[in-house]
Amino acid sequence: MRIDVVSIFPDYLAPLGLSLVGKARESGLLDLRVHDLRDWTTDRHRTVDDTPFGGGAGMVMRPDVWGRALDDVLDDGAHLLIPTPSGEPLTQRTAEALATEQHLVIACGRYEGIDARVAEHYRARPGVRVSEFSIGDYVLNGGEVAALVVVEAVGRLLPGVVGNPHSLVEESHGAAGLLEYPVYTKPPAWADLEIPDVLLSGHHARIERWRRDQALARTAARRPDMIAALDLAGLDKHDLATLAELGWRPEGGSLARS
Repeated sequence: MRIDVVSIFPDYLAPLGLSLVGKARESGLLDLRVHDLRDWTTDRHRTVDDTPFGGGAGMVMRPDVWGRALDDVLDDGAHLLIPTPSGEPLTQRTAEALATEQHLVIACGRYEGIDARVAEHYRARPGVRVSEFSIGDYVLNGGEVAALVVVEAVGRLLPGVVGNPHSLVEESHGAAGLLEYPVYTKPPAWADLEIPDVLLSGHHARIERWRRDQALARTAARRPDMIAALDLAGLDKHDLATLAELGWRPEGGSLARS
């Protein structure tokens, strides 16, 4: 996979040279390129922004500068990703879908954002997809943090990046649609706290059931929206019994609070 990131602060993306993503770049599993938007400016001040039409505070990033940059970076089949607080929420399902693509381009906005005509223009361009996305209901200074999140979330799903592929199945927000169960390691007792006895039992079926129940309980407490979205067909009688204890019951083909 190739990922291009365009920013006025390319050094902000330096962490992408670390950890698993950095190793994936070195091994050739991920072709990751970071570009300075100012390289496409034409004035001696390297200007990338201007005042907003209609008035208002802040500055808006110019479409002509972004246009020159994206015309050079985008190719047929590329998917242009624009981080913005007004975009669709980025989820694990989104990351899984993006991990199947060949070329992603992330446009990191700053100030009050990128001129809206940029997204409109490239949506109309044949062979290019455009998605505006958000990593949460809050405002950041720019899109670089979101770019880091996308590259991390997508890059680790590429074949060969994570050493144990099974961990991708079990991790939080995995295929089960639940938050991950609590995990423990040595020592078995620490700060007057001991790990649950079931994890020392060696009884694999009991351990798996305990982990499933913990995942259900944690999700019900922290993300009830995920419980409400569960597919009843994927739940067994033990799941339903656990959910009933947690105050959830089947109703009209889905789960509702008791």
